[in-house]
Amino acid sequence: MKATIIDVPGKMRVGDWKAPEPGPDEVLVRVRAAGICAGDMYIYQGKNPYADYPRIAGHEISGIVEQVGRNVSGIASGSLVVVEPFVGCGKCYACRVGKPNCCASLRILGVNLPGGYAEFLTAPARNIHLVPNGLSPFWASFAEPLAIGVQACRRGQVQSGEYVLIVGCGPIGLALIEVAKARGARPVVTDISDARLEFARTLGAETLKADENLLKNVLEQTNGEGAPVVVEATGNPKAMEQTVELVASGGRIVILGIVKRGTSISIPALDITRKEVTLLGSRASVNCFPESLELLASGKIQYPRVATQVSMWDAPAAFERLANDPGAMHKGVLVID
Repeated sequence: MKATIIDVPGKMRVGDWKAPEPGPDEVLVRVRAAGICAGDMYIYQGKNPYADYPRIAGHEISGIVEQVGRNVSGIASGSLVVVEPFVGCGKCYACRVGKPNCCASLRILGVNLPGGYAEFLTAPARNIHLVPNGLSPFWASFAEPLAIGVQACRRGQVQSGEYVLIVGCGPIGLALIEVAKARGARPVVTDISDARLEFARTLGAETLKADENLLKNVLEQTNGEGAPVVVEATGNPKAMEQTVELVASGGRIVILGIVKRGTSISIPALDITRKEVTLLGSRASVNCFPESLELLASGKIQYPRVATQVSMWDAPAAFERLANDPGAMHKGVLVID
């Protein structure tokens, strides 16, 4: 089959890859759309601590069911589906307590398993979700990044009316805006990029520049209390550290960003106890795809309207462009007609 392959960091090409065949409990999907995420850029740039090479990246995947394994039921050939990319072992402690996204032997489509930047891929039937009528493959491909937003909001127990400070308005930060809004919260986004902040405002978020006045501005907006919920979505260690001073006493911090393996951060220990901060990690999603698809079908999500469609086979040029200019696209989606 034809695929877009990252041979080593910084080297992507379109070439041939052995076509997969579904196992007894798997589904073969003909890819129609696959989003470009910060995680895919990390693989391209050699920054993803979990990736190996050569690699077919792409974990925001929608497509048509081509074939199902002999043990699979309830999924018909020809159905439009999205693919949940995290594959747990089902046996370790994390899997046993309902956190397969943290599996001790976790495998991820597009990271250490072949992903969606190809004509076909296989996935366990339990990772396949049927797309509601009326959604196109392009729109459906946003189910995965929205699910990350749903997971983060669940982890942070985001409530209606709450001030939610989102640190970073890259693709995941933008998804967080819309999920928080759908919950009735007040999303406020901070970033160093004026262009990203301007775009975030079109999605209905309030914005603050990530500069030396950020803490002062957050305190002014919250009557001196700080943000009840702070969600970090940058992968910048300094931004992670700053969340402790930005959060209100009794508030919740959710860390989404990925750093290089071995990277440490320093946080003020006294503030953790003084504020009785709840500090939470959030990784991908668990049981969030149904809510994500419902949000997309409801019309509450507008983010896909401003995404850029790129032919799958033009991916090498698109990745090179984004590596040189991260602001070249607010969100890119690779499509196969």
